[in-house]
Amino acid sequence: MSGGHGHIDHSNKRIALLVAVLAALLAISEMGGKSSQTNALASHIEASNFWTFFQAKTIRQTTLRTAAEEAEATFKDSPQGLPPALKAQAERWRQTAQRYETEPETGEGRRELMARAKDKEQRRDRSLSAYHLFEYGSASFQLAIVLAGAAALTSVGWLVFLAMGLGAVGIGFTGLAFIAPTLVHL
Repeated sequence: MSGGHGHIDHSNKRIALLVAVLAALLAISEMGGKSSQTNALASHIEASNFWTFFQAKTIRQTTLRTAAEEAEATFKDSPQGLPPALKAQAERWRQTAQRYETEPETGEGRRELMARAKDKEQRRDRSLSAYHLFEYGSASFQLAIVLAGAAALTSVGWLVFLAMGLGAVGIGFTGLAFIAPTLVHL
């Protein structure tokens, strides 16, 4: 065999190694993307649950306030005024309605529920940003693998450099997804 075949074989071994590295990086990027997608969905569900609980508390609060106001309005023009038992009940309704506004000891007041829901929304948004960056990284790695394979088949050297460039882009997107997913919005 001629020396040319030895050069092609040596070059193809390097390309095969490049493909193996790109495939490993692709697997890492895909794993990160799936994890981010799962986290985004879980955070979205949790945020929705907190907002639903917030709405239920608001409805209960409004119902209690309305009941107290209705009781007082019903006996407003009565010469005897509001009966003492009903007055005490109306006050308890108001106190319960006020307690629904904030319950730091349980974390289930409207203020606490709103804060918890917003926290989950931020986590969801961060995970979605990471997911998109992982997807761009994965696409870059996939294209790089295709170009490296084409370089091995055709012996066109510039395809290797293009594959390495796309691999570097994939590393950039994947790195951003892990480190600072909200830094870049595409």
